[in-house]
Amino acid sequence: MVAGEASGDLLGAHLIAALRERRRPILFTGIGGPKMLAQGFQSHYPMEKLSVRGYAEVLKHYREIMGIRRRLRNTLLTERPDLFIGVDSSDFNLGLEGRLKQAGIPAIHYVSPSVWAWRRWRIRKIARCVTHILVMFPFEEPLYRKAGVPVTYVGHPLADVIPFAPNKDEARAQLKLPAGKLIVALLPGSRRSELHYMASAFLLAAHRFRQEVHDVHFVCPTVTRETRDMFERAVHQHQRTDLPLTLLFGHSHEALAAADLALVASGTATLETALSKTPMVIAYRQSPITWAMMRAMLYLPYVGMPNILAGEPLVPELLQDEATPASLAAALLALLRDTHAQKRQIARFRDFHHLLRRNAAERAADAVLQVLDHGHA
Repeated sequence: MVAGEASGDLLGAHLIAALRERRRPILFTGIGGPKMLAQGFQSHYPMEKLSVRGYAEVLKHYREIMGIRRRLRNTLLTERPDLFIGVDSSDFNLGLEGRLKQAGIPAIHYVSPSVWAWRRWRIRKIARCVTHILVMFPFEEPLYRKAGVPVTYVGHPLADVIPFAPNKDEARAQLKLPAGKLIVALLPGSRRSELHYMASAFLLAAHRFRQEVHDVHFVCPTVTRETRDMFERAVHQHQRTDLPLTLLFGHSHEALAAADLALVASGTATLETALSKTPMVIAYRQSPITWAMMRAMLYLPYVGMPNILAGEPLVPELLQDEATPASLAAALLALLRDTHAQKRQIARFRDFHHLLRRNAAERAADAVLQVLDHGHA
């Protein structure tokens, strides 16, 4: 198995746990993070080596990443595992899967690349490279069936683990957040490259918001110690140590359950926020070259998963040059003052939760065992 970032590490850990429950003697090796390691996974390389996002950032680390992939490919071709599972990280995993499939090693890809949003031609590459694909959104399944790719819709694991009705008071007590204040969650991204472009904008937006709404407290759950350190450096750099802010390591579910509103970087966190039933504003910034290349290949008018699922601009999106501290603060203030918009978001978020709650890890484990036993699911 190979997972290249925090969200893939979580998916991989849930899948390993579900497979272990079947009491099959399976050895799991490859590349994974702390959650997979806690399930007994053996990682050949640190997962952080693969955790880069955006064309410009990947180019900086290209030689190292390709070296890791080449060495891992050679190891797997020598060891010949019974099955390979690439968890997300399609730019790294698809080429590896294709080479292994050519060598007669079944290859499953878990999490569809965003072929419905951009780079749609990749469906043809996926068809060549994988034995089976596991998808998390219902609209993805017919795309692969039409292309002749064996596919299983498993639902989204976040919909399984996040309570349908989160307990706000309990979450605030657990995180020691003030009970009577407005709580705003800040989720500026899980990768170094995201924090590089988002941390200052989110922090300065929070400062502007507080100038208008005094009785507010901010909470920022970070994914790694490195991203926590980056956000702390931004706090000191902008001399915002007076900002009422609780900085967490982990605990994003609890932080979102506790929050009244959220400012969220585009990515998996937008879905997590929606499933937590927390009204939000979505922001996205990347290097100018990465953004220009992405815009040239986008098919959809939205980047946030809540808007893609809704098929309409349900959640405000402020992208690239629009994602200034002033505009982010203004969008949050507008949402705070528009209770109808908040209720509308929450109602649709409940619909998404019903749609995506399918016991994903169990379904994925069943499909994996089908491929192991029969070569197909």
